[in-house]
Amino acid sequence: MASSPSHRFGQIIGDLLEEIMEPQFQVFCNERGLYLDKKGTRGEARDGKKVTWLDKYGNTHDLDFVIEKGGSASVRGRPLAFIEAAWRRYTKHSRNKAQEIQGAVLPIAEKHEWDKPFLGVILAGVFTNGSLTQMKSSGFEVALFPYESIVAAFHSVGIDAEFDEDTPDSVFQDTIEKIESLNRQQRDKLKNHLVGSNQQLLNKFFNELHATLDRQIDRIILIPLHGQQSEFTTVGDAITFVTNYSEDIMRDGSFRKYEIIIRYSNNDKIDASFGDKEKAISFLRYIEEGVDG
Repeated sequence: MASSPSHRFGQIIGDLLEEIMEPQFQVFCNERGLYLDKKGTRGEARDGKKVTWLDKYGNTHDLDFVIEKGGSASVRGRPLAFIEAAWRRYTKHSRNKAQEIQGAVLPIAEKHEWDKPFLGVILAGVFTNGSLTQMKSSGFEVALFPYESIVAAFHSVGIDAEFDEDTPDSVFQDTIEKIESLNRQQRDKLKNHLVGSNQQLLNKFFNELHATLDRQIDRIILIPLHGQQSEFTTVGDAITFVTNYSEDIMRDGSFRKYEIIIRYSNNDKIDASFGDKEKAISFLRYIEEGVDG
């Protein structure tokens, strides 16, 4: 089934966002020796043109951009950042889009929790404060290109892109044809206008990306835990135990686990727990490779 002109217009805005952000992400990655995976053919590292990643439940998700350490056309690297781009014209659709992004990205990030990847989303159009807060509270850095800046950017090349739910399909189709007929100079003007009018929010987004990907280990907290396990059937009994427990007495007990906390310079934190020495060492070596590799 062919998509409606209004849907096609939304796809055009989404493609425009990716087209604007790709060179900026590429420069960022080139400066740090990182690999930017984006839509299109890559090589042996993946099939097809989609940037597809597997989440912790075994489900696949198609993403817009992934920044990798040690990645290449033939080798998939360690994920340092997952970044999505999205457009919504009406607030009634924004909450669903926020949930869609979270549902795709968060399970992938959880699978790669040892890498503590940056989560970002470049939005355009109209989103409710609730949908933005929802994404931010889940750990996403959010940059929103306001709807007015989209309209103004198209006006700069002589195109009226201000629509509402009553706009006829014929008007959408006419506008789409005008957009698709833009020459390279006009399209560059459109993109430059959109970037220039949103430069401040892009600077903030890249500052956060910079802080995460350039972070350094601040300290490593390692706690070997020994002691007997105590179990209770009521919260009251547990409170009584803690209340009467003497922390000053040295107690014998079998080894239970290693608690390891990695704290970074940007206040990121990784908590890990291991029941044997080999797994704890494997984790620490993985973290070391992320710093030195």
